Order: sequence, then C-alpha cells, then structure tokens
Amino acid sequence: MLRNITLSEYVKRRNGVPLGASGSMKNMLRRSFGAGYFYLFWQYWNPIWGYYLSRYVMKPVSQFFPRWFAIICTFAVSGAIHDLAVSLVKWQLIIFFTPWFILMGIMVVISYKFKISYSLYDKRIRMTINLMIIVSNLILTRLFLHLWEF
Repeated sequence: MLRNITLSEYVKRRNGVPLGASGSMKNMLRRSFGAGYFYLFWQYWNPIWGYYLSRYVMKPVSQFFPRWFAIICTFAVSGAIHDLAVSLVKWQLIIFFTPWFILMGIMVVISYKFKISYSLYDKRIRMTINLMIIVSNLILTRLFLHLWEF
C-alpha cells in the first residue's frame, strides 16, 4: 500500500522545487506550459490545489468509479469551487468554471487515452499548443453557455 505523501513532498515532486522556494511560481509555469501532453500540463499546474483535489476528490471517487470518471469529477468539483468563490464575490449565481473545467477534464482524459503528444516540439510550440487547448475550451464553453441561455 502506498503511503500518503505530505503537501511539501507533493509540491516538490510536481514543481521540481520545495514548497515556498524562490522561483517556484516561474518553475510551475514553465513546467505546465512546456508540458508535451495536455494531461501533464494539469499535473504541474497549481500543485497545492492539486494536492487537496487529489486527496479529497480524485482518490475517493476513483475507489468506486473508473479513473477517467474520477478525473472528470475532480475537474467538475474544482470548477464548482471556483464558481462558488466568484458567486460569493459578485453575490449572484455564476456557472461558468464548472462546464469549462469539465471540458478540460474531458480533454485530459482524451489526451491520456490516445497518448496525444507534442513533446518533440520546441518548448515555445508546446506552450502555444497548451494555451490554445485552454483558450479553445474557454471559447467552446462561452459559446455553449450563450446558446444555452436562449
């Protein structure tokens, strides 16, 4: 049985530098955007948030459902928490991040399942591809929500 790792160990593994180290944000951005697979982008992105999502959403859900479903659920929960935070600030119901994050979760599952790689390309091209995937999912979400409003 694998032991639970601490937040500090998780951040060092994902970010390459210890928690709170100088340059950790720069390192996270470089690793995330420079990832050669879209699913790796999310493994490097925001390791502190990822630690808690992994521990309290991904692992419990994956005990009862397939991994692909647990990944999409984890993205949905993350989106719902983002929506809740924005709703509390604006004091009105906001539903934007949940569908956007679900769509990105689906892209993570697809990129992992089909091993869609762009790792052989230059880092700037990998960064552009990752950014394009995120922005295209954002545009699709906005379009869907606009059409849904009637």
